[in-house]
Amino acid sequence: EGDVICVFSQYGEVVNINLVRDKKTGKSKGFCFLCYEDQRSTILAVDNFNGIKIKGRTIRVDHVANYRPPQDSDDLDDVTKALHAKGCGVKTPPHTSSDSLSEDDDVPVKKPKGEVCS
Repeated sequence: EGDVICVFSQYGEVVNINLVRDKKTGKSKGFCFLCYEDQRSTILAVDNFNGIKIKGRTIRVDHVANYRPPQDSDDLDDVTKALHAKGCGVKTPPHTSSDSLSEDDDVPVKKPKGEVCS
């Protein structure tokens, strides 16, 4: 996990990683889910890491639309439990009639958290 975080942190702060392991042996299955602090980092990682070779293996990096946390999550810390509860994906706020703005209105937008699957 540390090596994956080290490599992927060059495009932003990694706030959560779920390295998928075999239940019997505990060995990595060769993929993980990674959550960045912001969506821009996710886009940069997908654009720059997808298809590159790391230690002789070509990796695939893509966005995940619906992240499902592991079933046995009793021993997780509070931060990880909160991320599993609210998710890391892009959240689209509901549209209301009061949200309509003219094209000339500049409103700063806070970037939501993103996910990357490697």
